[in-house]
Amino acid sequence: MIPVPPVSEPLDFEAKARIPGTAWLAANPDKKRPHDYWNPFRPQLENGFGRRCGYAAMLDPTGGSVDHYLSCDKHRHLAYEWRNYRFVSNNLNASKQNADDAVLDPYEVGEGWFEIRLPSLQMHATDAVPEPLRSKADYTLTRLKLRDGERVIRWRQSWYEMYKLGELNLDGLRRVAPLIAAAVEKVIASGGVLP
Repeated sequence: MIPVPPVSEPLDFEAKARIPGTAWLAANPDKKRPHDYWNPFRPQLENGFGRRCGYAAMLDPTGGSVDHYLSCDKHRHLAYEWRNYRFVSNNLNASKQNADDAVLDPYEVGEGWFEIRLPSLQMHATDAVPEPLRSKADYTLTRLKLRDGERVIRWRQSWYEMYKLGELNLDGLRRVAPLIAAAVEKVIASGGVLP
């Protein structure tokens, strides 16, 4: 995870999502899943996240999804609140489910809180994570399988291999997978050889 500044609410979100969504909630109190008025705004959210998943901190070529940080199951009244949306990969959104604020909010992550280690490509929390949030950071890594989940590792491997094969330069790697780029720079700065 990397710091992500909150994305500004689109000007037409109120008219096209919040107002009709609030009306839908009032008319359908017994329906479990709210009507999806938010997805047309996914591209704006995605762009605000630099097209990177808020949890994996990598470009998601599948298009990703809108995560209700506080889930619709537990916080139905926030279903149509822009401030509750995060751009994340579909796979990680499915892993998170209704864990809500038991996992770190991409908007609260600070610089240097997480790193990728080579050659394993595993994500780890660093000492920069404030003490009161360390257990939450560890839970996030476990719940979302960010440390060593097979799918996430394969995803990281794809970007790292593109870099090693010369199909992506370091600037490109910084754009699509900044934590992997930081790991590469760390090895280069120490005079080591990339695995």
